Order: sequence, then structure tokens, then C-alpha cells
Amino acid sequence: MTTLPDSLRELAADPLVTDILVNNGVEVWYERQGCLHRSQDLPVGSLESHLERILAPLGRRLDRLSPIVDARLNDGTRVCAVIPPVAVAGACAAFRLFRDDTHPLETFSDSPAAIDLVLRPRGNLLITGATGSGKTSLIASILERVAPNERIVVIEDTHELPVHLPNVVRLEARPPSAEGRGAIELHDLLRASLRLRPDRIIVGEVRGPEALTLVHAMNTGHIGSMSTVHANSATDGLERLDLLVSRAAPSWKAEDIRRTVSSAIGTIVHLARSDDGRRTIDHIAHVHHSDRRVIDMVHRAVA
Repeated sequence: MTTLPDSLRELAADPLVTDILVNNGVEVWYERQGCLHRSQDLPVGSLESHLERILAPLGRRLDRLSPIVDARLNDGTRVCAVIPPVAVAGACAAFRLFRDDTHPLETFSDSPAAIDLVLRPRGNLLITGATGSGKTSLIASILERVAPNERIVVIEDTHELPVHLPNVVRLEARPPSAEGRGAIELHDLLRASLRLRPDRIIVGEVRGPEALTLVHAMNTGHIGSMSTVHANSATDGLERLDLLVSRAAPSWKAEDIRRTVSSAIGTIVHLARSDDGRRTIDHIAHVHHSDRRVIDMVHRAVA
């Protein structure tokens, strides 16, 4: 992150800082241990010039014709930036800092029963929660407990999941070029992953047509596969997956979609962030594969 202003580099050097946010071209905020704090402002106009220097080696453009960019820097940091005219009050940027470490599973719950349900899920695992609730961090913590002889294929829109296993294949989507060509989507990578002999397939986040390919993959014997989806609860997460599959397969009947999704997902873990910034397991549900979907709540955090 040497191309960042000094004040942002100092924040990035703090191992407890996970996100650096810039509003309206000058206002700097950062998230430390789950809580947002205000930092010193940037000089007017400096953010745009720094973004140009950051993105130039990646071949990505950020200008009036392409005012939105989402990219991964060479050090793993993920940057999303929006400039005028889309950003009305000035350029905005969010830097998600890549931390190559994991948290013990016990930081997500003090319940041994909950940890056991996460480590030994019924079938495949879907992790739900809001933005910043710790979904990616939980997957990383679970993978720390996976047997070293398992072959893991990790598929992400932008690389951010730390994995410390000996037999890992990492695949990352690619945006289109400035001419609109050469895009590699998540569903392309999912199809390729099935030919790479995976024991488990890990999809960082599902939010588009790759949902259909994912449930097909989960229904073909890759038990222990995992993915995340933004949702307000376990039930909402399953219904959101239904919706994503229906968009990818508009000719399917609703009951066929529910049956396919229910057979793909065995356990759903929902995460929430508390007022003090802690990311914790809020509830865990089991999904029963039947003509009539049944979701059993098997764990709830004590308030």
C-alpha cells in the first residue's frame, strides 16, 4: 500500500484495522475491532490522484466514463472506488485490508455445541449475515480445522479468504477489459472447478447466476462445501438462494427450485455483529430435504 497517503498507510499498518473508508474525497474513517472511528482528513483532491496510481499497474480505469471500480491490489487489499458524477459530494473509496491470519472458532461463539455444529455440519454449509458480520472470517476459521489431505478449490470474486492448507486451488473472477471483453464470471470458474477433482468447493459469496452452478456442484458429492450469502436470517438466506437460482433457471418451477436448494444445503449458520463490534454466531439451522421444506433451528445464541 505504498501508493497510499501517509495517514492511510499508518492505518493499514495496524493489524487490528480491517477497513479504511474515505467519504466525499476527504473524510477518513476506519474500522478497528469491529467499530468505526474517524481519522484525520485527506487533502482536497489527493484521493483521486492516489487512486490513479494504485489502479494504473492493474490496467483498470477510473474516469467519467467508468466511475466505479472494484479491484484487488498486489498485496491482497481490495479497493472499491466511486468518483463523480456518480459520487455526488466527491470521490469515495473503501479499502478492505487483506489479513493473512484467522481467528479461533471460539471467538464466534462460547457454546461448544455451536462449534460442533459448525465443524460437523449436516451436508454442505451456507453462511449468512450482513456486510461485515464475519462470514469470510468464519469460513477461514473452519478451514483451519479441515484435514490436510483434502483438496480445496476456493472461488472468489475478489481474493480475500486466507487459507493455510497444503492442497488448495485458488480461482478468481476477472472483470471485462475496457473494450468489454475477456470477463471470467464465477459460474465459469465453478464449472471449471468440477474438473479439478475437489473434495470441497468454497465460494466466497454467491449473488448471481453462479447460484445454479453452485447448487448443482453441492448436489454431486462435494460434501462439506461452503458459501456465503447476504441475508437477515438463515431462512432469508435460503430464500435468497432460491431467488438467485430462479433468475438463472427461469423455466424451473418454484417447488423444483426449493427441492434442489434444500438438497444442496444441509446447515445454515447466521452471523451477527454486536454493538461492541464482535462477530458472533446468532443461530444455526438444519435444512431437511423433502417436498415441503422444513428448517429446524438447532442453536440460538443467548441474548
